[in-house]
Amino acid sequence: MAAALALTAGAAGALVAAPTAAQAAPPGGKDVTAVLFSWKFESVARACTETLGPAGYGYVQVSPPQEHIQGPQWWTAYQPVSYKIDSRLGNRSQFQSMVNTCNSAGVKVVVDTVINHMSAGSGIGTGGSSYTKYDYPAAPYSDGDFNDCRSDSIDYRNRYQVQNCELVGLSDLRTGKEYVRQRIADYMNDLLSMGVAGFRIDAAKHMPAGDLAAIKSKLSNPNAYWKQEAIHGAGEAVDPSEYLGNGDVQEFRYARELKQVMNGGRLANLRNFGEGWGFMESGKSAVFVDNHDTERVGDTLSYKDGARYTLANVFMLAWPYGAPDVHSGYEWSNKDAGPPNAGHVNACYTDGWKCQHDWREISAMVGFRNEARGQSVTNWWDNGNNAVAFSRGSKAYVAINRESGSLSRTFQTSLPAGDYCDVQSGRSVTVNGSGQFTATLGANTALALHTGARSCDGGSGVPDPVDGSVSFSVNATTQWGQDIHVAGSCPQLGGWNTANAPKLDPATYPVWKGALEIPAGTSCEYKYIRKDAGGAVTWESGSNRSFTVSSSGVTALSDTWRN
Repeated sequence: MAAALALTAGAAGALVAAPTAAQAAPPGGKDVTAVLFSWKFESVARACTETLGPAGYGYVQVSPPQEHIQGPQWWTAYQPVSYKIDSRLGNRSQFQSMVNTCNSAGVKVVVDTVINHMSAGSGIGTGGSSYTKYDYPAAPYSDGDFNDCRSDSIDYRNRYQVQNCELVGLSDLRTGKEYVRQRIADYMNDLLSMGVAGFRIDAAKHMPAGDLAAIKSKLSNPNAYWKQEAIHGAGEAVDPSEYLGNGDVQEFRYARELKQVMNGGRLANLRNFGEGWGFMESGKSAVFVDNHDTERVGDTLSYKDGARYTLANVFMLAWPYGAPDVHSGYEWSNKDAGPPNAGHVNACYTDGWKCQHDWREISAMVGFRNEARGQSVTNWWDNGNNAVAFSRGSKAYVAINRESGSLSRTFQTSLPAGDYCDVQSGRSVTVNGSGQFTATLGANTALALHTGARSCDGGSGVPDPVDGSVSFSVNATTQWGQDIHVAGSCPQLGGWNTANAPKLDPATYPVWKGALEIPAGTSCEYKYIRKDAGGAVTWESGSNRSFTVSSSGVTALSDTWRN
């Protein structure tokens, strides 16, 4: 929805302190959705095949596909002018091709669906349709299809105003009218006929739950997935729980409270996170660390929070509450800025595309979640502050260290004895016959084991494991389209050829990380370089750095970019 929605939401509900065991989600299915915000359909299709399917994502959510007002801002997609599949992101043929490709890759498609309103002005839409406010011939809608309250001054304590008045000047559809309901259902049925699996209902709180139920009843598949945006606000007239009868509801308090914990609270308090904090029931809640609205208004964490953001996603995917959305967007400084290249993603980590869904620390946890599905939380441990660990039954184990220093201890799991791949680092971990292993976690890092990843040889299904004897870590800031690489004298670092210098991983930005297999005893000089999208190279200042791989074959380098 438009950013104004997030601004109007009230404070989150009071924390309920009584400790209760986390409830496991019901078994079966893959419930993680990658939200590829403002990606062109052809780029989504490629991601389904190359990254989402292999990583185990169950769904991909695409931005609104219907014809909308013209303009470069991201929110133009949330001002529809017709129900034609003809948006900035692609036309009907490209949308159909994307759905077919994603379904073939085992990834179901969820459409962000704008049905509360039309546009705020007049003009020509992205598909060539003429429109004026309250008159949309291509829809078709005319004045009588819109609510009579044409003010956008909404008191959120007043139910009538919330559900009948205009939201930031957008013409508000009369969803209580049978004709309007049928037109909306026709649009959604069209999408279902193309192979779509379900819908995110934008601005659900601004429509009565009964209106939405009536629309859903008209669908060719009334059991299609249904996820409703209903922002919780303390003291407001409309409560998100009113919509649970229709399907899943997005639990905004989850993301807000997770931000507070990650930024200044204690991870130890998360041991009953979810219903124990007064949130909606787990089986009908959709959760996220951030979305396109909340990251822009500061309600939640965002990619700009670096390691705290990454760890929040790790926790969300490990914890059995709700169905998780992984937001994947682009860099922004202007909150209104639309997607780079009008939504075309040439490659991740270029042109400002952040691709959080593909960050190794996040992507690897999708397989963890799928393996742990239906398993309860056991073996909870915390240090009373910001280091926690827990099992998911006998299937998985995770440890998260948000302390400023390293954490070394022996962890108790319920895993069967044997070797495992830590899908966070790509290194091998051995669990003994008592279910224990000893490990050291660096500051702001995590460790995650599961029975679906027993080795780090590339055959475990772990996405892009970073398994190497020499690990690099450098604190380096970048601009849009820039990446950090490491170049050096040894062959593994490209032999000083910058074209062959390995790129480091930005998942814990501004710290860039990577690891390479380099034989013990090897001596190598190296420096960090910054590359832009055009291939231009900037070397860090100062003399060459150097290392010699230890006899144990393990060497860790921690550096800061030299300006």
